Amino acid sequence: MRWPLCEGKTPRLHYYSANYWARSSVPESWLFASTITGGSNKKEKDMSDNTHDIVDTAVAAGSFTTLVAAVTAAGLVETLKGPGPFTVFAPTDEAFAALPAGTVDELVKPENKEKLTAILLHHVLPGAIKSTDVDGKTLDSATAGGTTVHVDGTDGVTVGGAKVVTADIACTNGIIHVVDSVILPKD
Repeated sequence: MRWPLCEGKTPRLHYYSANYWARSSVPESWLFASTITGGSNKKEKDMSDNTHDIVDTAVAAGSFTTLVAAVTAAGLVETLKGPGPFTVFAPTDEAFAALPAGTVDELVKPENKEKLTAILLHHVLPGAIKSTDVDGKTLDSATAGGTTVHVDGTDGVTVGGAKVVTADIACTNGIIHVVDSVILPKD
């Protein structure tokens, strides 16, 4: 595989689930090849200075490999690459690791696709909602999955009990807010 921005350099390759990363010695030059974005590991994407859709942004961050794998297993990649706008409360890999042992492995099984989809869509709101939009407010918002999630902006921002640790990551089709735990819908 040729990496145009890495010519003459030796990139370090890291493997994350279905995603391959290469970091060249050029600052801020990230190249990405994945089945997520093009169906072929030969698909190359420069992730350096441009704004990207929600899925590509999550993949580029490197701390959402479990979320991206779950989105893929649920068949939501095309939806979250769509026009939106969406607000996504994105749990980190550490947030997924805090779930009881075996939970993620169980959820990504094909027979649990409906449950996984419901959990993931509980993290998505229609529209692009910035943290400043909820500053000082509490509200119950309808999610993309048809459930309701409680948002509290009175002391930082929490969503369904999960704390927003990084807010307002701009994407071409919405906004990502990084949360410290997986938000589970009430049964």
